[in-house]
Amino acid sequence: MNYISKSIRTFIGTKNYKESREFYKDLGFKEVEIGDKMCLFKVNENVGFYLQDYYVEDWVNNSMIFLEVNDIDKCAEDLLGKKLNNKYKEVKFTGIKDFDWGRELYMNDPSGVLWHFGEFNK
Repeated sequence: MNYISKSIRTFIGTKNYKESREFYKDLGFKEVEIGDKMCLFKVNENVGFYLQDYYVEDWVNNSMIFLEVNDIDKCAEDLLGKKLNNKYKEVKFTGIKDFDWGRELYMNDPSGVLWHFGEFNK
């Protein structure tokens, strides 16, 4: 490549666009409205994803996102402390799993997208 890459963003779909927007705001992402059927959710300036008012079950149920974090214990405390699985019936969390490469926990969003929050071994 003869250029500098600045970020990479995935597109994910939703069963219920309004509910998913609220979920990601509750999760702590910053929303940037793009149009009636799409918005950008950002963790910081270079980390984010596009949320669409578009749903294809096979696509959404096979979507996965890995978010690398610097401290999985603090991440788990923050995520689980929000009790979003009580507010959103489809949201599920696992406990932290240990692997040879590091540690991670999983979260299903309201539409079924599988999130991996992971910390690599130092």
